[in-house]
Amino acid sequence: MLDVAGLSLSEHERDIINHPNTGAVILFSRNYQDPAQVAELISSIRAARNGDILIAVDQEGGRVQRFRNGFTRLPPASYYANAPELAEHAGWLMAMELLAVGVDFSFAPVLDIDCGVSEIIGDRSFSSDAFTATRLASLFRKGMKAAGMAATGKHFPGHGAVALDSHTHLPVDDRDLDTIRAKDCQPFEQLIAEGLEAIMPAHVVYSKIDPNPAGFSSFWLQQILRGELKFNGTIFSDDLSMEGAASVGDFPERARQAQQAGCDMILVCNNPIAAEQVLDALPITQDSLREQRLQAMRGKFHLNREQLMNTEQWRHVTNALNQGL
Repeated sequence: MLDVAGLSLSEHERDIINHPNTGAVILFSRNYQDPAQVAELISSIRAARNGDILIAVDQEGGRVQRFRNGFTRLPPASYYANAPELAEHAGWLMAMELLAVGVDFSFAPVLDIDCGVSEIIGDRSFSSDAFTATRLASLFRKGMKAAGMAATGKHFPGHGAVALDSHTHLPVDDRDLDTIRAKDCQPFEQLIAEGLEAIMPAHVVYSKIDPNPAGFSSFWLQQILRGELKFNGTIFSDDLSMEGAASVGDFPERARQAQQAGCDMILVCNNPIAAEQVLDALPITQDSLREQRLQAMRGKFHLNREQLMNTEQWRHVTNALNQGL
């Protein structure tokens, strides 16, 4: 999964999108002007690809909402603790608005428990209480699913207990496995049981358990996630351009180790040179199980934007959210 520079594609980007190792494009705020423009950009990305391609975005709400102008302004996840009746509706609305412009999925919901120390997580978490966070995240995902969108729980096994931001540092969580299992893993465990389609591991080292960040750890991804928790969906690496991944090596090495640990798709964002290095360095492989997992991330497109905005449900949910903010 890689990104593009602006509001439309360059010829070089068209070529890169059609590389055999390209599987998805993630969009950022710089790629967005308004709904019509981004729908056209997405259409051109799909046209550039000789085959399937997934389109993703981070559209959690609050601080992390890439598309704003022309989209409903979503509250941060922590908002729903005081308005639980809106969690499912908001998940539906977020998904429907993205699907209407051609996005397959948003990287949501955040399943991290807010432990009061992480500024990068903070109000992106549904709650500091594991039971509440699990219940609200489950409702939010239920809304996404009703709209036709797969969900990605992040950041396994939990990013909420470290102060450092893994975009700029390599955080270390020195809690033991039992503590993490008892609290942080609860939302992941429950949503996996409910059929969660994808998970993104954290660029965090859990020092008492494994020396590698979780996204490069076969212990976390194979033994715990696949083995113990019986997760059979897609594992997305977090962005390999983040500082939390730098300790592993250069970009091709980061990609190789993430794949070896168990990631089905690796993200290289905001660094086109690194993305091309990874595309060219990795072998081109066919993997039917991986393809099956990734196919489950494909959006189910029902209504265009105009049709959506004419529905009673869209008007009702938008009004409810606007009144609360």
